Amino acid sequence: MLVRAARMDDLPALLELASQAGSGMTSLPASEDRLGRRIQTVAASFAGDLPLEDADYLFVMEDAKGQVVGTSGMVAAAGMREPWYSYRVGLTVTASRELDVYRQQPTLFLNNDLTGATALCSLYLDMPHRHSLNGRLLSKARFIHMAEFASDFSPRVMAELRGLSDRQGRSPFWDSLGRHFFRMDFARADYLTGTGSKAFIAEMMPKFPLYTCFLSPEARAAIACVHPDSAPALAMLTEEGLNYQGYIDIFDGGITIEAPRNHIRSINESQLLILAIGTPGDEAQTWLVHNRERENCRITAAAGRVAAGTLVVAPETAGLLRLRAGTPVRAVALVGGPGSIADPYAPG
Repeated sequence: MLVRAARMDDLPALLELASQAGSGMTSLPASEDRLGRRIQTVAASFAGDLPLEDADYLFVMEDAKGQVVGTSGMVAAAGMREPWYSYRVGLTVTASRELDVYRQQPTLFLNNDLTGATALCSLYLDMPHRHSLNGRLLSKARFIHMAEFASDFSPRVMAELRGLSDRQGRSPFWDSLGRHFFRMDFARADYLTGTGSKAFIAEMMPKFPLYTCFLSPEARAAIACVHPDSAPALAMLTEEGLNYQGYIDIFDGGITIEAPRNHIRSINESQLLILAIGTPGDEAQTWLVHNRERENCRITAAAGRVAAGTLVVAPETAGLLRLRAGTPVRAVALVGGPGSIADPYAPG
């Protein structure tokens, strides 16, 4: 498997993946116009032609036949051109000794606290390819690219994960809150946010703190939860060191996780090694390897062995990266220490 920068000729495959992803994947809308314009921005971002506040990166995964089977992306600095809204889950305490009353009420505060953070997004892998270590490669390719080009990204990294919705695209959080301010169902609101109307809709939401006790039981249960389809992404990102700090999505209540960029394992532990071609051996481990190019970045996961400052890989791996022996690469072990989870996309 290979991960590389998205190109305009990937548009038909990306539209198909966006259709498969369904509602909730607002950063990958099934809109030819919207995706086409995004790929233009992506090309300029990888070329280094855009400032941090405008840069948007989208990777695709190719299988052995060169077919696009997955995507992952990141916005370099969210909210620098239009506001990035979240709800922060807080707590309000009311008490009266005279009345012998003490109440703790969870509250939601609309805020822009995550402005400027690099936002991970657009992670989707075609169902038949959710096996082996494909999910990890697709997700973590973003981190090793960040490690190589650190100045292109924010010191803070976050990920808004898709919240709960049913097979018909109904969100209990939206139905209990957002629907009262917009006479539309969640699927329609979700589509509009994917076509660039997110900030406008957010600005119509109430600005004062919201007491969650006024929400339906289903909506309260959905706060800081993740859609089953996004559970593998949550597992992989948590393994890398991102965690929940009290922020949720304003539309479906999905969890937002974050971490300082340099605290992310695949970034912090990545290293520069000299590529060597040979036989990795029986004791080889799986490495995430980046060819260190920007526009023509090529990232893969393959067996490798570190020896005297070199990373020994099979000829097929070097060919996939389009590199010769003696070329510097950036690499990190794909899987962390002994506490690492099994690949979340793998069956079983």
